[in-house]
Amino acid sequence: MEPATVAPFGTWKSPISAQSLVERAVGLDDVLTDSSGDYWIESRPEENGRSVLMRRTLNGRTEVVTPEPYHVRSRVYEYGGGAATVADGTVYFTDYRTHQVVRLSEGRQPEPLTPEGPYRYGDLHWDAARRRLLAIREDHTAQGHPTHTLVAIDGHSISPGQVLVSGHDFYQAPRVSPDGRRIAWVSWNHPAMPWDASELWLGEWAPDGSIQQPKRIAGGPAESVQQPLWSPDGSLYFISDRTGWWNIYRWTPESGVTPVTALKAEFGVPTWTLGQSTMGLIDSHTLLATYSIKGYSHLVRIDVDTRELTHIRMPFTWIGRLKVGPTAALMIVAADNDVSQVVRFDWHHDRFQTLRRAWERPVMPDYLSRPQPIEFPTSDGTTAHAFYYPPANPHYRAPEGERPPLVLFVHGGPTTQRFPVYQPAIQFWTSRGFAVADVNYGGSTGYGRAYRQRLTGKWGIVDVDDCVFLTRYLVRQGLADERRLAIRGSSAGGYTTLAALTFRKTFHVGASYYGVSDLASLAQETHKFEAHYLDSLVGPWPAAEAEYQARSPLAHTDQCRTPVIFFQGSDDRVVPPPQSAQMVEGLKAQGVPVSYVTFAGEGHGFVDGATIVRATEAELWFYAKIFGIRLADPLPPIPVANLS
Repeated sequence: MEPATVAPFGTWKSPISAQSLVERAVGLDDVLTDSSGDYWIESRPEENGRSVLMRRTLNGRTEVVTPEPYHVRSRVYEYGGGAATVADGTVYFTDYRTHQVVRLSEGRQPEPLTPEGPYRYGDLHWDAARRRLLAIREDHTAQGHPTHTLVAIDGHSISPGQVLVSGHDFYQAPRVSPDGRRIAWVSWNHPAMPWDASELWLGEWAPDGSIQQPKRIAGGPAESVQQPLWSPDGSLYFISDRTGWWNIYRWTPESGVTPVTALKAEFGVPTWTLGQSTMGLIDSHTLLATYSIKGYSHLVRIDVDTRELTHIRMPFTWIGRLKVGPTAALMIVAADNDVSQVVRFDWHHDRFQTLRRAWERPVMPDYLSRPQPIEFPTSDGTTAHAFYYPPANPHYRAPEGERPPLVLFVHGGPTTQRFPVYQPAIQFWTSRGFAVADVNYGGSTGYGRAYRQRLTGKWGIVDVDDCVFLTRYLVRQGLADERRLAIRGSSAGGYTTLAALTFRKTFHVGASYYGVSDLASLAQETHKFEAHYLDSLVGPWPAAEAEYQARSPLAHTDQCRTPVIFFQGSDDRVVPPPQSAQMVEGLKAQGVPVSYVTFAGEGHGFVDGATIVRATEAELWFYAKIFGIRLADPLPPIPVANLS
């Protein structure tokens, strides 16, 4: 190998191009188990983000199940989830184009079961006892916010479904007991989010297929519950954070609710999407589950009688969806040195088999930047968490004494988290000589309820403080150049980015991907699921209007002197385009270098491959222009106002 070339950070030539991020790449959205094979849903950037149901057959053949132009995706609560289920080889799915529920049987053409029109469906679940489908239905018939109900779809004729449960603002996870006698579901009401306060309900089936004698068995105003899971013996398992951490509990008619696990760890996840699953039953005595501590996932086998946990060795640092089938489990996983993938876990021999990789390009070990966990002191006397990715390129080294420019990634949500996994989008930066920090600021999930609630009433304060304190910490440690500090984020992370650029003087450039700039507009215009989210993050609207104004970057563009690039989809309903456009005009008027890049047809979260490529290249070009970095490969310039 030739000696490394001495070249400034940021100027290194990289084999990881923006185009390579979407070539032979897919998003892995869900896994499904059935006696007919192993299934998963993958989204394809090269097909304008179309989501496809795939199957690995019993004889080992991989095939596409849903033909073009079907798009297997739900839009319930805007974020969707639970878009498909399989029962004895028959597939049921929601088509994103029409929002209809479609049945697809072996050797037959797809059959719509619900009409086109004002309905959306998600969290599909097969009721084997009554040979029908259960779902969460979102009804947009009336003006204003939609109505949500739990419905049954019999499939004998095209119908919007029979309403089984109504009256609460939101529902998720309808699950029928194996003997067909009972049903469990989760519900919650405004102003709570499901990770703040939700309830687990139980009902009996009446002879006519309706639900009778509903009763709440867990949850309440200070407890979050999720993932009801029936055992063949009639027990019901679920996850609750009643002790401050999402642990597993069991309900029986005789004993009520008793704990199964009692760790300072998170078995649960924030249920932004329907159909989340982090546990399953191998048999009536054994659970297979995943939990996380400080961002790292662990896989365990749990004896529910003795409550003994047996850890299973695995090469992964993160486990997303986990579904247990008749003979094996399916999971979406990733590692700190490998991309996300669908794996089949044979619990008899503790063996993992990869069925599908999210990125078919081989990982190049010499260019690998592995995440380093960091716990750093922050403003309120506590500590916060992040992962640091150093520059990595075998063909280059920086001049003696030089520190790398830093790109700080701020996750959206804000009630989500980042994980220590291989992400091609991060390696794109580190292979060019940038350092990357991925922050789990106060309010992130994965660190217990108290850490989540650090953000209560303090969005735009605690998260911004943690970003600033992390950056200062990295500079003090010699891990970042104090003169070249960038911050970027999407959605809620875009808000934190804009707030940091407006109200602090730490960063030198920023990128907002469909970020919030006007909190008052968000509170008044956003969709039903998040209509009262800001009540807990900022304060009740309109009583706390002054606080909304004080924390909105749009109201204080005169305080921002930092160059910003904005990326916005024209069809975004979560953060509408005027949020970005007005902020851009305000910065232009102040003489701040600003660029506004819009994408027709994109919504909240970019899915088209061409969009992802253009945005990635534009962000790199913009940072290089501001930092004075001469890139190894020229990129097409973008219009920038007020840039001399």
